[in-house]
Amino acid sequence: MPCCRNTCGVIAPPGSTPPSPNRPRTCERPDPVDHLGISALLGLLEGLTEFLPVSSTGHLLLASHFLGFDSAGKTFEVVIQLGAVLALMTVYAAKLWQVFSTAHRDPASLRFIISILLAFLPAVVVGVLAHDFIKRVLFETPMLIAVMLILGGVLLLFVDRLAPPPEDFDASALPLRKALLIGCAQCLAMIPGVSRSGATIVSALFLKVEKRAAAEFSFFLSLPTMAAAVGYDLLKSRDMLDFSAWSQIAVGFVLAFVTGVVVVKWLLGYVSKHGYALFGWWRIIIGSVALVALLLGR
Repeated sequence: MPCCRNTCGVIAPPGSTPPSPNRPRTCERPDPVDHLGISALLGLLEGLTEFLPVSSTGHLLLASHFLGFDSAGKTFEVVIQLGAVLALMTVYAAKLWQVFSTAHRDPASLRFIISILLAFLPAVVVGVLAHDFIKRVLFETPMLIAVMLILGGVLLLFVDRLAPPPEDFDASALPLRKALLIGCAQCLAMIPGVSRSGATIVSALFLKVEKRAAAEFSFFLSLPTMAAAVGYDLLKSRDMLDFSAWSQIAVGFVLAFVTGVVVVKWLLGYVSKHGYALFGWWRIIIGSVALVALLLGR
């Protein structure tokens, strides 16, 4: 059966029934948790973009806007983010074990933990103070997302080409001052379309951190940041959680996890050889297409 278009101009899934002319017409958009295909798409997008400097949140929100479905339900959103977190922990399991198991006797391991916590601190302060405003206002502005994708892409191209020569080549041994500055830059990523990894990587490159080390520090910083964000969302929305659509939720989780593992392993080798220009152009193209579509009223 061909797709139909509801009264809001949203394309309904194949097999759906057009609204009866005798019924009140509403502008209900499909919930991603009710459709396996949409759940799979969101899981893939989360795993693919979470650790790339392209803004996973921006991609997910633009996808929901242009494809005509509501933003992911709270339970689904939390679960696919957990899939991405678990992917990173899986890739770096040996490193994490080595750091935490030796922190009590190895000053270098302890200092690495302190640097991550120090970089994480600004996001805690800003996140708690601005969480509701960010979720309520900024997440509902597709035009802002498109513009930030473009601006972030231009900045990424600029810093990839003109960053100062690197001085720090080990993500686990960054000076605490640089770790704190990178953490402050991470706060910009609370604006959808900026990208958490993009903000931290760009700031690290400006601070003379080598490209691979910049990506690795961004990865490690994402662990407490994402875990705290998921935990805070769970706390704020605990009464709204619903696991009834467990199969769709499981599909999103698995795809976010598997894709995340592949992306993390691939990214380090890629940026060591080629830098970040690809992701700058990626952002500019996606942002420009989205901006034109929004201006044309799509």
